[in-house]
Amino acid sequence: MKVARFQAEGEISYGVLDQAEHGGGVELVELTGDPMVAGYDTTGRRFRLEDVRLLAPVIPRSKVVCVGKNYADHVAEMADVTGGEAPEAPLLFLKPNTSVIGPGDAIVRPEVSERVEHEGELALVIGAVAKDVPEEDALTVVFGFTCANDVTARDLQIADGQWTRGKGFDTFCPLGPVIETDPDLRDARIVTRVNGEIRQEGRTSQLIHSLARIVSYASQAFTLLPGDVILTGTPAGVGPLDAGDTVEVEIEGIGILRNSVV
Repeated sequence: MKVARFQAEGEISYGVLDQAEHGGGVELVELTGDPMVAGYDTTGRRFRLEDVRLLAPVIPRSKVVCVGKNYADHVAEMADVTGGEAPEAPLLFLKPNTSVIGPGDAIVRPEVSERVEHEGELALVIGAVAKDVPEEDALTVVFGFTCANDVTARDLQIADGQWTRGKGFDTFCPLGPVIETDPDLRDARIVTRVNGEIRQEGRTSQLIHSLARIVSYASQAFTLLPGDVILTGTPAGVGPLDAGDTVEVEIEGIGILRNSVV
């Protein structure tokens, strides 16, 4: 099931993608309320996809948890910045929820940075309150999965010696276009393109720390709340984003997250 958050007729709603009842194309079946909080039903209204504006599929209520250095090839390419050793446990950091934008929104390069880079990633969306979750139960608290871009001001990350400012600017966490509740992520392809050129390419089977391990480990530190998001790491190939670029993160079975850069 693909769940989207959208704006139509001046209202913001959640919906499920479905084949159009009449003719071809895709429609959104509107849902009552927030499906990550207390279940949902349908309102009976349907909207053509071309008639709505897709928004970030979730605005995290408290936090975006991120995992660094979770692909071996990315660990190697970032050795001069973050060290060349793969961490024995997931390396966690946070982005503020004010960094989240949706598909089609613009990534804004801050004036204080001269080196802004893309990092295409798989993101998990939490669907239940979770604390100290055993690894074998960890994926039961996940509502679904979406595409993410862990945009980074690399020069500030290096200058600061820690990651909060360089990864936390407004617009530095694009999410979308939808939340897929049941994708096959055993070996899904992740691709990042800039202006149509492939910059990053990896597979979920290459994650150093598994999705279940990440959720369990994060829940030992933070109480995870419905709507929280966890970014799971990026493959090799991170590189610059300049004003005028268009960046896409595509994950097999989920969709394409597309953003401009200004």
